[in-house]
Amino acid sequence: MRIKNGIMLGLLPVVLFSCVSSKKFKEAEAKYTQLNGAYAEMQGKLRDCESNLNNANNDISKKKGEIDALNTQIDLLKQNNNAALKQLQDLSVISGAQAESIKKSLDNIGAKDMYIKDLQSEMARKDSLNMALVMNLKGAVGDLNDQDINIKVDKGVVFIDISDKLLFKSGSFDLTDQAKVVLGKVAKVLLNQPNIEFMVEGHTDNVPYKKNAYLLDNWDLSVKRATSVVRVLQNDYGIPPARMAAAGRSEYLPVTSNDTPEGKAANRRTRIVILPQLDQFFKLLEPNGGRQ
Repeated sequence: MRIKNGIMLGLLPVVLFSCVSSKKFKEAEAKYTQLNGAYAEMQGKLRDCESNLNNANNDISKKKGEIDALNTQIDLLKQNNNAALKQLQDLSVISGAQAESIKKSLDNIGAKDMYIKDLQSEMARKDSLNMALVMNLKGAVGDLNDQDINIKVDKGVVFIDISDKLLFKSGSFDLTDQAKVVLGKVAKVLLNQPNIEFMVEGHTDNVPYKKNAYLLDNWDLSVKRATSVVRVLQNDYGIPPARMAAAGRSEYLPVTSNDTPEGKAANRRTRIVILPQLDQFFKLLEPNGGRQ
């Protein structure tokens, strides 16, 4: 019994020591596991930091490359600006020597531009006046056949063509009574335009005129017919003679062929030509009027 108790007393410290060591071991093991987990977590964060650092370094390198490229462009721009400034300096020397000449050239260009605008304005005004005149004339003689009297504008000039069958008998330069009625309608419009000057032209066909004591040929006939019209406009309708001129064209300015009777009839005509008011254009050509 004493032996058994002795053995038990001898084993008791061993058992107690084993129990205490196992508990500490488990606690240490748990602590190790915890620390190992923390270490792994720190390793992960370290890797993330290294990755972020690498990305940041890459971004910095990229931005540095862009900055270098921009600096290169800035250097090129500076060089170009310097070259441009140099050219401007060179030009400034030239312009300084020729400034007065350039100024005169620019003034001359401006004056010519204004001169052209004045001409265009005057031409537009003239065209408007011509169209108004044509409308008035057509209104005045509106009851007459267009084949007997034709009013038109050609190249800025107003023409009034009156068939000779309305004005004269064949081969004669004496005006008929009907002619005075027609000329009276035309004269009424012309009197309302006191600034207008005109020329009366006589025209014939190509049939040779049988000369007599008064006339030698178609030249004479065309001129006499023109002067007959001018006299009536002056004496019967009061148009100032200074506004008129008389001319003969004979057979040499036909409006159509003389190969047919209709063609000959069309060529036998009296034409009133409204003369352009060239004095207005001549004023523009003067030094002060034209600004040259």
